[in-house]
Amino acid sequence: MSAPPTRHAVDPSADSSTGPSADSSTGLAAGPAGRSAEEPDFDLGDEELRATGWLKWAHPGPDVLPAWVAELDVRPCPAVLDALHEAVDRSGYGYPPPDRLTGLCEATAAFLDRRFGWTVDPARVVLTGDVMAGMRLVVETLCEQAPVVVPVPTYPPFLDLPALTGRPIITVPLAGDGHGRDVLDLAAVDAALAAGARTVLLAAPHNPTGRVFDAAELAALRDVVCRHRARVISDEIHAPLVLPGARHVPYASLDGTEGQVTTLVAASKAWNLAGLKCAQIVAGSAEDLRRLRAVPPMVNHGTSPLGIVAALAAYTAGDPWLDGLLVHLDRMRSLLSRLLAERLPAVHWQPPEGTYLAWLDVRGTGVEHPAELAMARGRVMISRGRDFGADDGFVRVNLGTSAERLERIVERLAEAWTG
Repeated sequence: MSAPPTRHAVDPSADSSTGPSADSSTGLAAGPAGRSAEEPDFDLGDEELRATGWLKWAHPGPDVLPAWVAELDVRPCPAVLDALHEAVDRSGYGYPPPDRLTGLCEATAAFLDRRFGWTVDPARVVLTGDVMAGMRLVVETLCEQAPVVVPVPTYPPFLDLPALTGRPIITVPLAGDGHGRDVLDLAAVDAALAAGARTVLLAAPHNPTGRVFDAAELAALRDVVCRHRARVISDEIHAPLVLPGARHVPYASLDGTEGQVTTLVAASKAWNLAGLKCAQIVAGSAEDLRRLRAVPPMVNHGTSPLGIVAALAAYTAGDPWLDGLLVHLDRMRSLLSRLLAERLPAVHWQPPEGTYLAWLDVRGTGVEHPAELAMARGRVMISRGRDFGADDGFVRVNLGTSAERLERIVERLAEAWTG
């Protein structure tokens, strides 16, 4: 973990050519390549959100503002909602057909090419219930029975997966680059692989820090992994959520990775569809694909027919809504930077380059157990650093909400930590 960086506002002059931006002449958002963007509807009240039954809002008490689990406080994308209504009207509740008959493999490949310039053979796309189910399948089917390297902090299920698959875990803390950014500690990864580890779990974009690793960083990781003939499993569920100023590079798009990488993607995070259960595995080689297709149906199951419908609509008709979402999240990133500077100047952070998650270093406040204190005093639910394999002086805050609610969240955090 790097030393606390100097907090700064998002640089408005940063290159945003890969993401949407606001058009001051129209008040609308402009998407990449001149596409117009829809404005997602974040105008939902607290009680309306609690009534959805989502985990984020249903779990805490009625007086708690939730800013923990990665769900968006937004109404569904209209194109996705229309597709779901149509599926319900035609009683589309049966067992899903084989992957090749869904159209989703082709839609996934087209989306990856359109958004990231990554050419994928649709035949190498395998549907699965969700990203973590797919990751477990990949580890058990393709990876050696050897230790698994997990850079930390990390998405909490990454810390559980090795033991669930009967493999030891080697955690490798992120390092600092001297400019306030967290980067992969390649020397430590190299040492872990030299000691016998054969799998690296990569979250790209990174959860919880929001780092978007550039091509040079990923190429350096590739060189280390290939030297040891190991494998990277790249969770790229947050790839559609890269914010202006950064560009997502799929790890598997790098030369020399074939046969040593498996990628997992899904529409669920960007379009808020986690409960519909549908993700995609992109096999890195023909042999990997053969082995994944050979597993019994009971080993890879759980893909929902409505999840397929929703993902298909998101990938084929959801770009304008996604572009509008990125504009909104960019605004929330800037707003959070201002609010922290005004109300919590002792909190350090590096604004996320992707995701809608803020990784805050609260150690400068002198507060112990900040997440617990936020709940007890401020009635705000945020995620604890220790759950991500980090120091308890860190917390993760979800900024995927309205400006008004984000202001209330920061105000309550300030009262809890400084009052």
